[in-house]
Amino acid sequence: LSMVSLIVEQLLSIRRKALIPPDLAESVHQLLASNRFEDARKLCREKRCYLGNVLDSGLSVIELGYRDVEKSMEDTATEQAARLFRKIEYLHLIGTLSPMLGLLGTVYGMIQAFMEFEAKANPAVSELAPGIYRALVTTMLGLTVAVPAFACFAIFRNRIDELVAEASLTAEHVFADFRRDQARRQKS
Repeated sequence: LSMVSLIVEQLLSIRRKALIPPDLAESVHQLLASNRFEDARKLCREKRCYLGNVLDSGLSVIELGYRDVEKSMEDTATEQAARLFRKIEYLHLIGTLSPMLGLLGTVYGMIQAFMEFEAKANPAVSELAPGIYRALVTTMLGLTVAVPAFACFAIFRNRIDELVAEASLTAEHVFADFRRDQARRQKS
């Protein structure tokens, strides 16, 4: 149940529209072009998302220059990505522990089966079957949980990597005109 709820939660939260709203970058870019930095920060704070947090961190130090904007955005992007990865780390944990729990059940079932040998010199197959059956069922259940947990973890990890890279490029594009203007002023 935990695995299913984590998968559903991540399916809803690790989406392009949730992390990188399509209108946010353009709106902030336009506000930057008209030197309305506080309005841009306000917009980023209203739309709390991955990209909004990254842009807001850059806007918070915009008076210091593009180099500081870039550094602030990189730091925030790293922190936000780590938060996303921590959320999916539980799927990795479930994928790792569930086969171990299945193995524990397997060992227990096999112990029960061999206890029949100890109790009786020549036990019937029907007396060994329940222990072996339990052993195989617990192994199957452990793998039934582990396989989708690992698969979803890998899919979500790759999706986060893709969206983090896309958000970083988007943030750079939002500040591209600001960077060019600052470079021109420094040359003058």
